[in-house]
Formats: sequence, C-alpha cells, structure tokens
Amino acid sequence: MSISQLLGFLVLLLTTLHYSSASTNYHFKVKEATYTRLCHTKNILTVNGQFPGPTLQVHKGETIFVTVENQGRYNITIHWHGVKQPRNPWSDGPEYITQCPIQPGATFRQKVIFSGEEGTLWWHAHSEWWRAEVHGAIFIYPKPGTSYPFPQPYAEVPIILGEWWKRNIHEVYEDFVRSGGTPNVSDSFTINGQPGDLMPCSESGTFRLLVEREKTYLLRMVNAALNDILFFAIANHKLTIVGADAAYTKPSTNGYLAIAPGQTLDVLLHADQNPDDTYYMAARSYTSNPLVDFDNTTTTAIVQYDVGEHTTPSSSPLLPLLPDFNDTTAAYNSFDSLRSLASEEHPVDVPTRVTANILSTVSLNTFPCPGNRPCEGPNGTVLAASMNNISFELPPIDVLEAYYYHIPGVFGYRFPSEPPLLFNFTEPFLPLVLQIPRRDTQVKVVRYNSEVELVFQGTSLLGGLDHPMHLHGFSFYVVGRGFGNFDENTDPQNYNLVDPPFRNTVSVPILGWAAIRFTAHNPGVWFLHCHLDRHMTWGMDTVFIVSDGESDESRLLPPPPDMPPC
Repeated sequence: MSISQLLGFLVLLLTTLHYSSASTNYHFKVKEATYTRLCHTKNILTVNGQFPGPTLQVHKGETIFVTVENQGRYNITIHWHGVKQPRNPWSDGPEYITQCPIQPGATFRQKVIFSGEEGTLWWHAHSEWWRAEVHGAIFIYPKPGTSYPFPQPYAEVPIILGEWWKRNIHEVYEDFVRSGGTPNVSDSFTINGQPGDLMPCSESGTFRLLVEREKTYLLRMVNAALNDILFFAIANHKLTIVGADAAYTKPSTNGYLAIAPGQTLDVLLHADQNPDDTYYMAARSYTSNPLVDFDNTTTTAIVQYDVGEHTTPSSSPLLPLLPDFNDTTAAYNSFDSLRSLASEEHPVDVPTRVTANILSTVSLNTFPCPGNRPCEGPNGTVLAASMNNISFELPPIDVLEAYYYHIPGVFGYRFPSEPPLLFNFTEPFLPLVLQIPRRDTQVKVVRYNSEVELVFQGTSLLGGLDHPMHLHGFSFYVVGRGFGNFDENTDPQNYNLVDPPFRNTVSVPILGWAAIRFTAHNPGVWFLHCHLDRHMTWGMDTVFIVSDGESDESRLLPPPPDMPPC
C-alpha cells in the first residue's frame, strides 16, 4: 500500500461513518469539545467529537435513521441539506418551521429518506448560527450495479469550506441580534476545519492532500460558510466540475470556481503537475457590495505529490490566482457554466406548462429604532431583510405541527405571489419609505403537482447584495438569470429549458434576478430562505406548503412519536 493510499484510508477511518448495507442507523452526539485555532482555544459544539462532523456515506434511494442526542447546553436541530425527504418534512430540521428544537438532554430519531439525489450533499445545524460548528458532508453513491457518468476516480476527498470565529458563536449571534446592526465577521475561513498556514499558529494543523501523479481525485466540496460566497482554486491545476447539489452536470473545466453557502460541487482534480513542487488550494470571499464588512482572509490547504520515501513538505507552496473579491463577472461565469448532464441515464424534466407564477423581491431593509434597544443599523435603525416586503418572524411553535394539527393563529396563508409595492427595483436611489417591510409569519400554499416558476428579484435597497436562496424539500431547475429588473415578456425568451442546472440553492446576483422551475410533487411544509445566515436571521424567508394529492402516495406522512416539544 502506498503512502497516499494509507493516508487516505486513515482519513476515511477517522472522519467517516462508513456505509454498511447491514445497518442504516447512526448516532449523532452533539457535545462541546475544545479546539485551538488562530492562537486561540475555545469550546465549540461538535458531533461525535469531530469538527467538521462525520461524513455520512449512503447509496441513492436509501433510507437511514439518525438518532440526534443533544449533550450540549444549547437547543439544536439538524437539517439534511438538499435531501428531498419525500412526504417527510418531520425530519427536515429547521427550528420552528418543521420542528421545535432538541433541548439539552433530549434525543430525536430522524428518518432521512434519499430519493433521486446522487453526488454530494451535507448536513448542518439549523438553529441560531450553530451550523458554523455543527456540519458535515454526505456522500451519495450510485445504486449498486451502476456507476458514475465519468471515469472512476482514484480517491474521493471531502473539501469543506467554513468560517472560524475566535469568540463563542452563540455570543456572536446573541450580540448580532441584540445590536440591530451587522454581525462581527469571522476571523478566518477554513478548509476541513483548518485556517491554513497563512494564518498565525495554524501551520501544524493545515490540511494536506497527498496525491499521486497522473491520478484523478474527486473533491466533494461543501460551502459551509455562514455569510460568504467563496472563490476556490488550486495552484497550477485545472478543476472540472461534474456535479452540483447532488445532480450530475456536463463537465466544466476552469482554473477557479465559485461556490455559495449551502451549495455543493463534485470536482475532478487531475494530478498532472511537477511532483517536486507543492501547491496551495485556497479560498477567499466574493462580495459585490464594498460597503458590507466581510472576512478578507485567505484560507489554504496543501496539495503535495507522493514521491515515495523522498516525499518532504515544501517550505514555499505555490499560491493560486483567485479572482478579485468584487469580481461579479468571474463569480457568475462560474455559476452559469454549469449545465445538467441531460443523458439517457440522467434525464431532465423541466416544467414547461407553468401553473403557478411567483415573483418575489429579496431585499435588505431597516426598521425604525423602537427606542428600548440598541439600533446600530444605518442612521440609528434596526437592520432587516424581506421577501415581497415581508420580514419573516419565527412562530412560537413550528409551522408544520400547526398546519398538521390545524392550530390557528400560528401563521397566515397570505404570502403574495408578486411584490405588493411595484417600483424600479434596481434604481440607484430609492425613497427611504421602501426600506421598511412588514413583520409577519406568512406562508405560500401551492397545489400538489403544480408546475411552479419562482423569480427572485434583487433590489438596490441598502445597496443590494447577492442572495443564495435555498428551498427545502426540492431541487429545481435554474432556467434563467440576469441583471436589472426581470422582464416577464422578454427574459423568458432566453430561458434554458434544455439542460439547465438542477440545484437546491441558487445565487441571485446583486441588482439582478434568477428564475427557477420545479414541480410541486412533495407534499409538506418546506422552508425557503437566503443561505447567508445574517439575512435569514433578519427575515429573508418564507415557507412553501405543498398540499396533499388525492392518492395515499401523495399525502404527507404522519409524525414520528418523538417529535421534540416546544
């Protein structure tokens, strides 16, 4: 066994919950552990003592059970990001949407139903900002007897991009909510939990990928960062994307890629460079609004060639060229380079007879200062965010149980299908009155099997920003994207209805729009929100309720017996 094979085996042994056809039960113990990063030691929440948490390995179409035991001091929930959970929102995870939190000392056995997903997804906490610490990858392999639509890689490696704060993340969240302003930015980005040796006190822990020349490696990438779209590259190496959000894509090769929070990518790395050199993989932020504070650090890991017993670390790895932090063109060239594979084995099914049209603004907003709290937003206001001018408020009990048990007064059914205020959404200077949304808990109901087109429209309120929008319970086709105001007469003429990418998280460009389509064939209660956590916390959210169909197979499943109480 070569050195690289041995190290690969040890990495998998230490970081992975191995798939076994004889067992589909897993146990997640959420508890505190002590970690040191950036010359600073603190306690963080971990799963089974690991950061990032364990990787789940499953096959397409499998159902597993994960018992989540909360051994920590804080409420927690776990979401299986991108897993559609057919008819089973009970185990989806977002707090006060599909469940109440798992309280300290309690457990919840979650049924995780995989269906058409194939590739890489991830799981993470979906309460407060705990996903900064509580997250891990999911590898979804083809069904036994089938194979990848690309040559079998020599090895598969999780690459999880994250953020690290020196302070306790609960304190960061509490101070952010209390201030009414923006949160403290992270102190570093991370690759597989490590900031990299460009950061102080991090050299010994820097993640190192040992490769063999002329071998191909599948990088299973996750952007677990809370508040940042990231650029990623490996010095002197090309990257070929072959999958996104657990759906295969036509191969797309470039020297860098962009990945938004919540998104995953399957990326082939061919080790074809000089084996005597070492190479940095690196990631840093993309942000389109220079007025917004962001983490401007660069995280690194090392790609090193295995040359047998002569393998030695290099003191000066080569650093890749990454686009400038505000290079919007580079970011969306990467996003828009992806196309569904659209093969006989992996066909597309883009809805063409739309029966439900929804246009929603996604805006940054402010509320007037109430006078009894800090107000650190612009001009002494409280920062907020909205969809169609509604800033979503979490209810005291979860929407799913209120819907299922017909509990009145928890939420309303009047999320609008179009903006209640029509204006030039991307005009540089807009009246201040447009900044103030309405606080409410409104959901959108769609009929079972509706063919839905949802257009997200960015606005220039507070300067605007990009918004990675994530829909639970579904993947969707990204049929169009552009800048400026969406034109319902002309823009659909340029839709891609042949091979659009099939994703669960779409990035809406600053001062622009994105159009998605999906068939509402998954009954239940499904969260829709921006995956920048500060925007989600401010209220850039709503809930889709897909009504039951007529057959038993198209109806919401009953709840499990151990749903966490409020």
